[in-house]
Amino acid sequence: MSIKEKVIALGFFDGVHLGHAALLRRTVEEAKTRGATPAVFTFDRPPKEVITGKPCPLINSPEDRRDLVRRLFGIREVIMVPFDHEMMTTPWDDFVTNILVRRYHAVHLVAGHDHHFGHKNEGSPERLQEKCTELGLGCDIIPKVEMSGTIVSSTYIRRLVELGQIERANCFLGHPHVLTGVVRHGRGIGSSRLFPTANLPIPPHVLVPSHGVYVTRVTLEDGTSYPAVTNVGTRPTVNNGTDVTVEACLLDFQGDLYGRTLRLEFFRHLRDEVRFDSLDALKAQIASDADATRRYFETEHP
Repeated sequence: MSIKEKVIALGFFDGVHLGHAALLRRTVEEAKTRGATPAVFTFDRPPKEVITGKPCPLINSPEDRRDLVRRLFGIREVIMVPFDHEMMTTPWDDFVTNILVRRYHAVHLVAGHDHHFGHKNEGSPERLQEKCTELGLGCDIIPKVEMSGTIVSSTYIRRLVELGQIERANCFLGHPHVLTGVVRHGRGIGSSRLFPTANLPIPPHVLVPSHGVYVTRVTLEDGTSYPAVTNVGTRPTVNNGTDVTVEACLLDFQGDLYGRTLRLEFFRHLRDEVRFDSLDALKAQIASDADATRRYFETEHP
């Protein structure tokens, strides 16, 4: 069996933003020219988290990162490996020669202008280019991408998500902020007394937008999608606890959602989360939120 050569993009790709997009498009373009497989090499968790021992809040789960690079950019293979002690102490040149070339059959590498790798981050874009030349590999270093004078970066977008500035975050992402998960059982109040709802778990170390109500869209496994009003927060009207939940109210949906995998995309912050005096008042507000959500998809994002 012949070994399929790969054009490999290097990076962590949290958010899969516009800066990553330039890198991923170049990867797919070069793979097509060579008749090779467009691939991504990434880690299951941020190297910084392993090195410092401190959790690093992320825009996306590993599963969402994998889905975004495949679905939006046509990456065929996602090589997601554990960032462990062995990987942390691998010299940068061994990483290129023994891992990328010998193990994964890279013939061309694509990296960002600020990409560092290998033991003590000693691998740099300049060293990568020199090593690729030495090994007879192709190499592209993608320059920084800016929007209105601001460099597109995962760090900046994380801050926007934390602040609930979803529309601005989406501009820098180049696509809606996304959260995917399997619907779990909540307290039952949403589906039995208000509207059909889907309660999504928050993956470990993944950021959720600031507490509030959002215009969202839910896509099911079969590709069908529905506008939804999504509450992020503690649901103070129906819940005395402090656990943060993500609860999507699907508009115009009939059926059982428990156990199904949903992709939830965020489009706009509608209002802050507030405590209402009664369930009737909450229900009236959700109906108003539903009208605003329908108008959004009819007029601004048809």
